[in-house]
Amino acid sequence: MSAALRLGTRKSLMATTQSQSVADRLTGLTGREVELVGITTFGDVTKAQLTQLGGTGVFVSELRAKLAEGAIDFAVHSLKDLPTTPDEQIVIAAILPRDDPRDALVSNAKLADLPPGARIGTGSPRRVAQLRSLRPDLDYQPIRGNADTRIGKIASGEFDGVVLAAAGLERIGRDREISEIFDVDAMVPAPGQGALAVECLASRTDLIELLGALDDPRTRAAVTAERSVLAALEAGCAAPVGAFASGDGHILNLTAVVVAADGARSVRKSASGPPPAAMDLGRDLAAAMIAEGADTLMGEQTH
Repeated sequence: MSAALRLGTRKSLMATTQSQSVADRLTGLTGREVELVGITTFGDVTKAQLTQLGGTGVFVSELRAKLAEGAIDFAVHSLKDLPTTPDEQIVIAAILPRDDPRDALVSNAKLADLPPGARIGTGSPRRVAQLRSLRPDLDYQPIRGNADTRIGKIASGEFDGVVLAAAGLERIGRDREISEIFDVDAMVPAPGQGALAVECLASRTDLIELLGALDDPRTRAAVTAERSVLAALEAGCAAPVGAFASGDGHILNLTAVVVAADGARSVRKSASGPPPAAMDLGRDLAAAMIAEGADTLMGEQTH
């Protein structure tokens, strides 16, 4: 009997819940047993805001190091946390069917019904910029910690609401506390939001084939287009870039947006193309956005 595969995961409730769901799915599809190996990442222990850390990779690098050491066989990440720059040692062996890609408000009211000056917590410049375009009169403040910690700050009166990914709240059973889910047109999600990525070493061809059972081609095409926008804009996962693609398997519809920090100005573009050309679709859309000044809007937020 084959030894259990070791799945590296961050130790938070959300990460372990996500990883366990992937482990159960893989066992169900292939019969291979999987054991979870908890790993603490720099992003979990630092008190700095993600924007100060550059955002990209702070939850990822430690898991990739454990893969390289052979301490784990594969790792599960929220795809929106993954850097777009390829790592030659690592391959994304599978992208699972996407859960809800949208952003959600946890509060005692909808965004439109909150009083002026209400304090909203989010660590995402993308969310802040788009929220300001909807409600410029609210007070948006950075926030750290897992979902439970952030939601707890509402009960304590520190915040009137927090904005998180709907998929994450659903995975940990806190979706009943959502007061509003934003339509993807009103608030364009982060590239890859709602999708889970499975990584392993590029040299593990046996494992790549096994993990391929988890892959969803339709989700892979959509997130490839979204992440291609991010890469072409040379932006990290903490950048104020929203991108969302969906399709029927024959055509992929992609929308991307960059919003100024004050929410007053934005560059928003859409395009369509066949799923096999997802990477080119994203790259071409990003070029069209840069031609309209998207890179200038991003530059204003980082200086």
